[in-house]
Amino acid sequence: MKLIGSTTSPYVRRLRIWMSDIEHGFEQVDIFNSADRARLVTSNPTLKVPMLEDGKRTIFDSGAIYRYLTKKLSKQELSWEQTNLLTLIDSANDSLVQIFLLSRSDIDTSADKLYFRLQRERFDVIFAELNKAAEEGQFEEWNYATISLFCLLDWVSFRERYDYSSLSALVDFHNATKERQEVRATDPR
Repeated sequence: MKLIGSTTSPYVRRLRIWMSDIEHGFEQVDIFNSADRARLVTSNPTLKVPMLEDGKRTIFDSGAIYRYLTKKLSKQELSWEQTNLLTLIDSANDSLVQIFLLSRSDIDTSADKLYFRLQRERFDVIFAELNKAAEEGQFEEWNYATISLFCLLDWVSFRERYDYSSLSALVDFHNATKERQEVRATDPR
């Protein structure tokens, strides 16, 4: 079994952390490098990472990979409450990655345009809700949703995409989890 992705992707990193006790290989690719992009073109029609190769089967998308491995390895599934939290995390992450890519394309994402206003509103609402969930102790269990939250927070800090410093429960959560061995081993810095 081999996980393929970039070390800077929050979606790849969440799987690398979650799979730390699962025997697998890791192949690093740079989706902006033409040779690595050609690798994706031949194996993954989404042209995105992560992807998982398991024998003759290839699985695309972090969520699909998580569900596939959970079922294959009889791991505990997320509860519906945890799945809802993961949906919030994924929504913020997806929008933030799009804003990041637009910025790298020299588009002014701070412009007062409808799309950017909607994204900023989404970030504020989602991060406030995640902070509330952290205050309520909903991220105390180290599971896929909790790992995904850590990867979101660490990615926005690393890429300087969102300032959540006023959300004390998220700051405390990030600080408390960033020294875990599997977190340090996957740090893209």
